Amino acid sequence: MKRYYDAPQILKDFLTYHESIKGQSPKTISEYYLDLRMFLRFVKLMRNDMPIHTRLDDIDIRDINLEFIRTITTSEIFDFLSYLANDRTPNPDAPMPEYGISPAARARKLSALKSFYKYLTLRTKQMSENPVADLEYPKLRKSLPKYLTLEQSAALLKAVSGPSQERDYAILMLFLNCGIRRSELVALNLTDVYEDRIRVIGKGNKERFVYFGSACRKAIDSYLPIRQKQVLSDNRALFGSRDSNRISVSAVHRLVKKYLLMSGLDVTQFSAHKLRHTAATMMLSGGVDVKTVQEVLGHENLNTTQIYTHIENTELKIAAEANPLSKLDFAKGEDE
Repeated sequence: MKRYYDAPQILKDFLTYHESIKGQSPKTISEYYLDLRMFLRFVKLMRNDMPIHTRLDDIDIRDINLEFIRTITTSEIFDFLSYLANDRTPNPDAPMPEYGISPAARARKLSALKSFYKYLTLRTKQMSENPVADLEYPKLRKSLPKYLTLEQSAALLKAVSGPSQERDYAILMLFLNCGIRRSELVALNLTDVYEDRIRVIGKGNKERFVYFGSACRKAIDSYLPIRQKQVLSDNRALFGSRDSNRISVSAVHRLVKKYLLMSGLDVTQFSAHKLRHTAATMMLSGGVDVKTVQEVLGHENLNTTQIYTHIENTELKIAAEANPLSKLDFAKGEDE
């Protein structure tokens, strides 16, 4: 927590809890820190008689303690949310800065506040009243996630070529069949591949098994002999890079973009994450129950006991086979 040197101890304790106990990702911890630091700076600014041009970034909050937090009112929280909606600007030094941040950005900051007060009231019992418990999130414009059609997916797979084609083909097949995240794919080890499924470590270090279809199994089988000849700096890794390291998230991003371009698809509209949307959409269109798809994808907010007790492993395997992409096979040499 040295990187949070300017945070008060009560905020450091909260961050440590989410990092060590809840297993939240470094990105999530960093977002909590930035959002809550801004909130505490805003409250302190509003309460104190400071020069009119005082910037939030210049306010020291290291002296804030539990007693200060307990005195924060709902009205002050509303003032903060109003500031975000009307006065906050992402780029104050711009010639003509725009004021007010997006509903999505405001929702993230409110989510951080809710987590902070939940920690103080329910988790550590340091407070009895939660002033944000009933606050509603800003309304977000709902847009359908973009995904590849079956024809576009086929074109993407057919575009795979070059010296790393077996590796790249296996990566794309895992994305399209299993719907895993880039970070989850990068973290895969050789020992995580089983006969009909992979073991995935998702957000919060939560483990799940994701089944795949026969075409995906064939793609992995074509790649494994090549991988076995490689010696990597981390030799546990399923996928390696040309410099003999575990493949990186950025490298996966680049290879997906490369094949999107080669297949004639718009790289401004599609990405590795859109392949995850594609897998989910294909499963649903194949008749898979939405709760099963949610478990396949490892959505953290839906990993409840009820879901785990009502969805059988057999249904998860059916989900993989129901995905139309699990039947696609454009192995090199067979159609030439």
